[in-house]
Amino acid sequence: MIEPSLLLYMKELLQLTSDDFHRYKFHQIDWNLRLSCLVGARGTGKTTMILQHIKATPNENPLYVSADHSYFTNHTLIELADDFIKEGGDHLYIDEIHKYEGWSREIKQIYDAHPNLKVFITGSSVLDLLEVQADLSRRMVMTQLYGMSFREYLKLVHHIQVPTYTLSDILTGKALLPDGVHPLPLFRQYLQTGYYPFTMEGAYLTRLEQVIRQTLELDIPQYAKMTPATARKLRRMLSIVAQSAPYKPDAQALAGELGISRNDVPNYLLYMEKAGMISQLRDNTGGMRGLGKVEKVYLDNTNMQYVLVGEKADLGSIRETFFYNQTQVISDVIAARKGDFCIHEYTFEVGGKNKTQKQIADVPNAYVVRDDIEYAAGNILPLWAFGLLY
Repeated sequence: MIEPSLLLYMKELLQLTSDDFHRYKFHQIDWNLRLSCLVGARGTGKTTMILQHIKATPNENPLYVSADHSYFTNHTLIELADDFIKEGGDHLYIDEIHKYEGWSREIKQIYDAHPNLKVFITGSSVLDLLEVQADLSRRMVMTQLYGMSFREYLKLVHHIQVPTYTLSDILTGKALLPDGVHPLPLFRQYLQTGYYPFTMEGAYLTRLEQVIRQTLELDIPQYAKMTPATARKLRRMLSIVAQSAPYKPDAQALAGELGISRNDVPNYLLYMEKAGMISQLRDNTGGMRGLGKVEKVYLDNTNMQYVLVGEKADLGSIRETFFYNQTQVISDVIAARKGDFCIHEYTFEVGGKNKTQKQIADVPNAYVVRDDIEYAAGNILPLWAFGLLY
């Protein structure tokens, strides 16, 4: 028998869940796979997506649980699944799976023992970085959820409906907002408080500070088996990156300032990248999944820059961070030899009103991306338009 407190917990959460806004991945996920995992940084809306799906699918016999629920003090995931199957359950949703020690072994056992049970789990982005025990790679489909695009922000906060546009649409000036909507003031708001869905809940900057702290002090140390002292060094490393983003990686200098081994620096940066704290721009094809040399380190999104640096945030860094943050969702992005970024055969130079084409004058398929214009003009493109890609 399923413990009544779990059913009550799910019922209360469903009652509190709004159906007014769905994240971009909501309709892309195959919710009926035998084993799926949705990973993403804290605060990106993974829990809400699950609850919205349950509400929208009345023909399921579902159970939603969080892996840090007190139920698991005296029970295992395997016990829960066994009891759930006996009650006729068919879809088991386990949130925050990374908070359950030894989760992968038990999920494998559930997968093997109950072939008719659909299991959907969510977890921290670091899950797909570290080796998953019990070889779940052949069984589990993993999906990454990023924070909100500018397009999603317009819909959630301002109720402005805008379709997604392809990169080709943007390059040819076809990405537009509805008549009468001026993008620049809305874009400036997004850059400061628009990346996370909890922007509608108030106390945004405080909530984002909590996301950063919990990621650095709990999520990464738990998976990397770090001591509290090492976890504090992660926070210091993030502060250094924030103050000088885009940060030119210097492992020796960074190691000396933090009092760590030079060999640990790439690992720490990679942990923070996978956890949604930073983004590393590499120099060859493959982007984040490649093995190229890291040319620049950015904070993951512009909202973090305003939290960590405040009004001192460098505008040039804000522009580049936004461009990289939004485009990496739909494509690999690499450092350009001339210009700032390369996507496929295209080169992009990002800047403000004084940005000219001098730096990319002899580069084929090159574009200037500016943050002060509403519309495209030839190969000069508005920065905000790249927020409509997903």
